[in-house]
Amino acid sequence: MSIIKKGIGLLSLVFIISTGFSQTVNKRYDFNVQQAVEFANKNNVQVKNTLLNIKAQIQTNREITAAALPTITGAVGSQYFPNVAVQTLPNFISPATYQVLVNEGVKDGNGNPIKMPGDFGFIQAQFGTKWSASAGVSLQQLLFDGQVFVGLQARKASIDFQTSAAEVTEVAIKTNIYKIYYQLIASKITIEILDANISRLEKLDFDIKALYKNGFAEKIDIDKIAVQLTNVKTEKTKALNAIAVGYLGLKTLIGMPAKDTLVLTETLDYNKVKEEIAIDAPYSYEDRKDFQYLNYAKQLNAYNVKRYQLSYLPTIALGASYNKIAQRNQFDFFNKGDWFSSSNIGVNISVPIFSGFAKDARVKKAKIDLEQTSNQLENLKLNIDVSVEQARIKYNTAISVMVSQKNNMDLAERVYGQTKKKYEIGTGSNTEVNVADTDLKTAQTNYISALYDAIIAKVDYLNATGKL
Repeated sequence: MSIIKKGIGLLSLVFIISTGFSQTVNKRYDFNVQQAVEFANKNNVQVKNTLLNIKAQIQTNREITAAALPTITGAVGSQYFPNVAVQTLPNFISPATYQVLVNEGVKDGNGNPIKMPGDFGFIQAQFGTKWSASAGVSLQQLLFDGQVFVGLQARKASIDFQTSAAEVTEVAIKTNIYKIYYQLIASKITIEILDANISRLEKLDFDIKALYKNGFAEKIDIDKIAVQLTNVKTEKTKALNAIAVGYLGLKTLIGMPAKDTLVLTETLDYNKVKEEIAIDAPYSYEDRKDFQYLNYAKQLNAYNVKRYQLSYLPTIALGASYNKIAQRNQFDFFNKGDWFSSSNIGVNISVPIFSGFAKDARVKKAKIDLEQTSNQLENLKLNIDVSVEQARIKYNTAISVMVSQKNNMDLAERVYGQTKKKYEIGTGSNTEVNVADTDLKTAQTNYISALYDAIIAKVDYLNATGKL
């Protein structure tokens, strides 16, 4: 009994450990399409990098701001001169000495009054000490620099530009998520229809075999049903493989590990898809994220023109410093001794005079960039108008085709049911049943395709108008 208890306890421990490990490794996500989009906004690599671009721009703006703030620098240094430099100077000592002798009327050894010589030559002297030390602090403050001030003005536009770039990426990924998500949903409906067809063919196979036993059907009728059943099962296998690949693609797009389980919770409801949207309502270019992105690019290009234009103006900066200097013949700066103060305050004005026409070239190139961005904005307006009109036509057509294919599928189901009943009571042929079955599967396939096309047409229209 104790061995059994130990065995049960060990199995329980293994189960708990394995369960905990599986929960750590594999996760399950039940997502509607919006939840898939939100997951991608947090985990897709492209989205994460565009969000990092915003953070990088914030740091760039801090760097620009720093250029307009004062900079304070401290410095401490010491120098040792093994050989103090010797300098040759005119002999300024001897003339003074001779002048005293002349003034006092002193005579030389011959009894003659001393006279001032014509040339006293040079003397050599060392100036300085073996050791020197200094400690000080300096301040620099930019008072005016046109390019820096334009950079300060452009900080918000730079953040808006990077934010808009992130939104453009998010919309592009969101559009792809919608399309892949609903494609997989449509594939699930395809599997449901294939399962229904398999059940229907299995029922038909059972009925024909019963008729065959009673002499009301031929062996070839059974074989035909077997071929059809095999074909449908093969089609289902291929569809399941395609769905599995599609799920991997969606996981990659939203940034989900392949080992995790993803369950799609939405359905493609005919009546929901059929609900019309206001396709004739007015739309605004400003709703499009790519239009906003180009607008911010235009603002930045305008700042660029202004920046280069202001580079012709002088740059003014304030500078100040305060230092303590000491000189010794021994390294004893930490002992008693004099430290002499030195300080200065000054204003520096740098006036650009000629730069080889480089500034002129930069201004003209910046103006060209601004004009190109303006042209791109106008061209984008034309493209938006075209894409909205195309999406409107595509949506109207897709809804019309979907309704038509839904009615056609319903009709094909009724035809198949009636044909099968006729065959069962002996008034119809097996060929008619096969034809009706083929028509039904074709109608089902066309309906699923039309249903998917309708939802994608709605996504394309919302994306074209910037309302996705």
